[in-house]
Amino acid sequence: MKTEAVTVQSPAVVVKTKTKESVFKRLWKHRTLLLMCMPAIIFFAIFAYLPMPGLYLAFVNYDYALGIFDSAFVGFDNFKFLVMTGDLWKLTFNTIAYNLAFIVLGNILQIAVAIMLNELTNKWFKKVSQTIMFLPHFISAVLVGLLAYNILSYDYGVLNSFLKMVGLDPVQTYSNPEIWPYIIVITFLWQSTGYGSIVYFAAIMGLDKSILEAAEIDGANAFQRIRYIIIPWLKPTFIILLLFSLGGVLKGNFGLFYNLVGANNTMLYPTTDIIETYVFRTLMTNFNFSLGSAVSLYQSVFGLVIVLTANWIIRKVSPENSLF
Repeated sequence: MKTEAVTVQSPAVVVKTKTKESVFKRLWKHRTLLLMCMPAIIFFAIFAYLPMPGLYLAFVNYDYALGIFDSAFVGFDNFKFLVMTGDLWKLTFNTIAYNLAFIVLGNILQIAVAIMLNELTNKWFKKVSQTIMFLPHFISAVLVGLLAYNILSYDYGVLNSFLKMVGLDPVQTYSNPEIWPYIIVITFLWQSTGYGSIVYFAAIMGLDKSILEAAEIDGANAFQRIRYIIIPWLKPTFIILLLFSLGGVLKGNFGLFYNLVGANNTMLYPTTDIIETYVFRTLMTNFNFSLGSAVSLYQSVFGLVIVLTANWIIRKVSPENSLF
């Protein structure tokens, strides 16, 4: 009697093979979408993931002759130095305070502008208004800083020239740190509100117009339609943008701060010095690459914790609007 050998395959192997096949099949099925995402994938792979071994620089006393990985390992000494000098807390507070003002005031103004544009009935006026509001976004930060200097300069600024003309004392803007938070926030809002309102305006355009028409027939006025229909409709968009913004709550707008304030005006450091300007000054003036890397690493880790915490809170309160 002839017997045949029977091969028994482990269930784990079968599951693993099926999983591999299903992954490859899904990738092949969505190959067009994957191809469209390839530029972004390549960008982040080159500029975000490949440089990650350089984080080791934050834990060494960098020596130009030895290089990153042969320099003396000092552990957390660079972070201890930042904590002991008090710079880390001041930089963290300034960066978070500015970004919270940018996020809160920016989103409120962007929603308001988007709603006002939606309520406009004259198409020609609407297009002209959109164009005028978009223009500041495309103005270089260098030019913004130049315009600010020509307005606020003590000797030749437009503001002080006007004050002298009416018999008032000129204002020493570039030696008064208390007024610069207002100047920076107003400048940021002027430059970003028009462009940032595009997302909210596009979201409003996705709202079914029949709902607004039905509310109008039922007697709802413009303010009631905005409050009970449009604003709740914008809630998911606002939450997503808020989560994205919180990821960069410790990432300051370097171009804006550097060109408005400058890098060497020590009198304004208490209210205008943020993490980006500190890192730039550390690298370009003091040539302390280890200290600059330590601040950057702290910035990235803190931002990640904030995003995860905010997403966890939103998932508990409104699960359908969380990122993951």
